[in-house]
Formats: sequence, C-alpha cells, structure tokens
Amino acid sequence: MPEPHTAPGQVLVKVGGSGLCHTDFTVISRDLSYWKDDPPPFTLGHEIAGWVEEVGAGVKNFKRGDAVAVNPSWASCGRCHMCRSGEENHCLYQKAIRAPGVGYDGGHAPYVLVPEARFLVPIGDLDPVEATPITDAGLTTYTVIKAALPVIWPGSTAVVIGIGGLGRYAVQFLRQLSGARVVAVVSKESRSKLASEYGADDVVSSGSDAADRIRELSGGIGAAFVLDCVGKDSTLATGVASLSWRGRLTMLGAGGSSIPFDFFKMPPGAQLVTSLNGGTVALKEIVDLAALGRIKSLVDRYPLSAVKQAYDDFEHGRLVGRAVVIPEGSEASAA
Repeated sequence: MPEPHTAPGQVLVKVGGSGLCHTDFTVISRDLSYWKDDPPPFTLGHEIAGWVEEVGAGVKNFKRGDAVAVNPSWASCGRCHMCRSGEENHCLYQKAIRAPGVGYDGGHAPYVLVPEARFLVPIGDLDPVEATPITDAGLTTYTVIKAALPVIWPGSTAVVIGIGGLGRYAVQFLRQLSGARVVAVVSKESRSKLASEYGADDVVSSGSDAADRIRELSGGIGAAFVLDCVGKDSTLATGVASLSWRGRLTMLGAGGSSIPFDFFKMPPGAQLVTSLNGGTVALKEIVDLAALGRIKSLVDRYPLSAVKQAYDDFEHGRLVGRAVVIPEGSEASAA
C-alpha cells in the first residue's frame, strides 16, 4: 500500500501496534456482496495505537510525535445525541458496522489514516503496544461494566465467563469499579491461574454444574451481573441459570448462539443486553486507569511481517495474551 497523506481534518498515525481480534475472522469470511459501498481490498486491524505523524489542515490539539490510541467507531456521525455524549459506538445514524480494518484501511500497516481527529485519545507515556488492546478488548468490556454498575452493589456477585482477551480486562474493571465478589468461569485449567492473577476472587470450571457453584458462592442469591465473553449455547445457559432476580446478563462474545427470552425461564426483572465497542469518553477513562497502573495488558508481540503466523496461532489457541503486530521500524519494534 502507498503511504497515505492527510486531507483537511484528518490525522496520519504511525502505527506502534495493531491488535488481532476474533472479529477479523468474521471480516475475512464475509461474502463480497456484504460490503456494498466499501468492498475489499482493505487493510485489517481495528485495535490501533501509535504516534501522530502528520495532521491535516484545521486539526488542533494534536502535533507530530503525540502518542495516541485510536477509537475505532469511524462510522459514527459525530452530531447525534449518542455521539455528542461520547458514545460514538451507539451512533443513531450509522448504517453498518464499520471501523478501521472493517471497511476502512486499518492498522496492519506502517501508517493508518484516521478520518477525523475526534477518534484520537492521547496516551502520554503509555507503551503503544500495551495500549493497543484497550482500544477494543478493553473498551468493549469497560463500556458494558460501567453501564451495569447500578445493579452491582458491594457484596453482590459478578461473573465473567471466558478469561481470554476480553475476560481479563473485565475481571480487572470489576475489581476497580465495584465491590462485588468477582467469579471467573473458565474452560481450561490453564486459565484458572490467569483469572486469579488478574483479580478474580473465585474461579469456577465451566460445565453443567457451573451455575450451581456460582449460586453457592453467592449464598444462594445468584449473580447480579454476568458478562458472557463467549456467546455459545452452553455459556448463555450458564449465565441465565446464574442470574439473581433483577440480574443483568450482557453478551459480548460473538459465538453465534442465542437464548430464549422467556417470561417463565428468566428471573423476575432480569435484563439481557448486548453491546459493541465503546466511545471516546470511555477510552479516555481506560487510558487514565492504565496510566495509574490499575489495568494491565497481556500482549503477545509479533513483527508485522509475521502477521500470518499470528493469525494461525490465534486460530489454533496458541496465544497467551492479546496478539499485537508491530511494524518494522517503529519505535515499538525497536523497544
């Protein structure tokens, strides 16, 4: 790809790190007819952090060399109520899910052209590679947990199903933002230690008795909040069976499954919620938490030239943390 340059209002970012995500496999598998007005080829990568390289005319408050994280909600209008509230991910006028690497050229390249400066959040002294996963994995989990805080009181139980890239952030945010007992549900024994290291109070193995175990830990009440980072039939069933009255189940994992919203099978007052990514206000708050050392990222680093290997490791379960590719020649690769 030729090196892009800015038009008025745009910002060119030198990529320090670009993250891999399960969404990438969905993007790759789409039929060409799905893309309509913005068909491939385009560059993958929607988790991006780096340094400002060039600013277009009219851009204020950013200069060359500034370290930044990129909010991926590029399809937002910037004018509706949601956008003005800093929730660009819930823009009322976006017609399709579009982001860098999802219809636009993304971060798996030495440079990425950001269409508007409003999508940038300064990260100060944070390592861009460490900051990369918070722009999606971190941002997505933070957004849903912050929205659920009114139902998560001190002494209640909050459950995170799946301790991968999303789940590790979720456990940390729940510890930082609430006084709930945090229970992690894992499918692999190797994830148990990680869950505890990142702040889970208890770890439960997935299976037919997982919901019973959660109810025992909660004194028979059930969970005030369940975050399903997997989205399979079995995990959703565990989530519903674990809920307390007026409990809230949020599904983030795009496992392709569903659960009946049945009057007699849901706890009274229960809520089922979905969400996607987050806005610039939330991203700024996460950056501030990370700057205070309250949030940790677990990253598997790959040079950009090894991106195919990174996807192969991802697909076959060989990753430990969140995979981030680093362009050769960037300050991050030198570090």
